[in-house]
Amino acid sequence: MSDGKVFTTGFSKTSERQLALWDPEKFAPHEGMRPMRAIFTREGNIFTTGFTRMSQRELGLWDPKSFDEPIVLQEMDTSNGVLLPFYDADSNIVYLCGKGDSSVRYFEITDEPPYVHYLNTYSSKEPQRGMGFMPKRGLDVSKCEIARFYKLHERKCEPIVMTVPRKSDLFQDDLYPDTAGPEPALEAEEWASGKDAGPLLISLRDGYVPQKNRELKVTKKNILDKRPQQGPRRSLSTCDTSLSRTILEELLEEIKSLRTTVQAQEKRISDLENKLSQFSNGTS
Repeated sequence: MSDGKVFTTGFSKTSERQLALWDPEKFAPHEGMRPMRAIFTREGNIFTTGFTRMSQRELGLWDPKSFDEPIVLQEMDTSNGVLLPFYDADSNIVYLCGKGDSSVRYFEITDEPPYVHYLNTYSSKEPQRGMGFMPKRGLDVSKCEIARFYKLHERKCEPIVMTVPRKSDLFQDDLYPDTAGPEPALEAEEWASGKDAGPLLISLRDGYVPQKNRELKVTKKNILDKRPQQGPRRSLSTCDTSLSRTILEELLEEIKSLRTTVQAQEKRISDLENKLSQFSNGTS
């Protein structure tokens, strides 16, 4: 959802072809084994795309409060490309782009039957390998641009612009209500602590002007802050002082003994080297 409180993850395996809510709750919106996709609408419903048991593509609209019956479950076609939904919450329009398709179909989601209304289809000659979607704040409001896609070909990326014809050059309030801006409504720590907030909206009347980048603040915790507290230092007593002096004297005696041993070994090595030299010269 727009507040980030609940989100969906779709997965399709032989054993589990289910849609999982973060709450968490699972249900199977489509019976097919192929991958599915899911998005939240602004009303809080879940729009899904997937496949039937006969491998037909279909779309669905679900109420997360009750998964017993779908609001809408509609078969599309028999193509095998996964349908990727791109959703514009301001206009409540969802665009469906299939991998390998050469068309983009778009629907309007409303509160009245049939709830998911077919609007139109954009068609081209070449199939799409992938598709990107520009956020609303990146559109050209002076040209009444309502959507912009980036169609991925084998060796190029083609922009696809969708506009609404208007004779007036004035700002079209009905096309551009206040939309979600780039600034987060909550910090991660606030969200994790249970706070809730809707997205921060911005006006597109004068076009979107990016603000200066926020300073990224990262708070690193010092692991040394968690070290156990040290007790008070113990003062040296007279007994400790005499004990330390005894140990020091023993160490000095050991060092003196080692030094004597090293000197004796050095003398022995020197004598052996002299004898070896005499033996090598034949004077032995």
